[in-house]
Amino acid sequence: MAESFEYAIKKDVRNNAIVREVDEARQRDLWKSVAIAAFLVGAFLFSAWQHFELLRHGYQIEEMQRQKTAEDDAGRRLRLEIDTLKSPRRIESLATERLHLVMPARDEAIVIERATAADPPAKSVIAQR
Repeated sequence: MAESFEYAIKKDVRNNAIVREVDEARQRDLWKSVAIAAFLVGAFLFSAWQHFELLRHGYQIEEMQRQKTAEDDAGRRLRLEIDTLKSPRRIESLATERLHLVMPARDEAIVIERATAADPPAKSVIAQR
C-alpha cells in the first residue's frame, strides 16, 4: 500500500523554458557570411543585368540597321521615280499627247537666259523688338 501512496504524491517539477545565451562570435560569423553572400548575389545580378542590356542594345542596333537599309532602298526608288517623272522625254510626250500642245517653230521660240541672283548687301539690319 505504501507504493500506491508514493505515486499519489504530486511532485513539483518546474518546466521553465531554457534560456540560452547568445554566442556573439557565432552571431558575428553568421552576419559576415550573410553580407558576403548578399554581395556576391548583388555582383552576379549586376553582371547579368549588364549582359542582358548589352544583348538588348545589340538587337536594337540590328533592327535599326535593317530599318536604315529599308529606308535607303525606299529613298533610291523614290529618287528613281523623281528622275523618271522629270525626264524631258516624258514631259514632252505628256504635253503633246494629253495637253495637245505643239512644238514651236525655230523663229517662234524665244530663249530667256537665267538671271543670276544679286549678292546680298555687306551688312544687313535686323529688326529687334
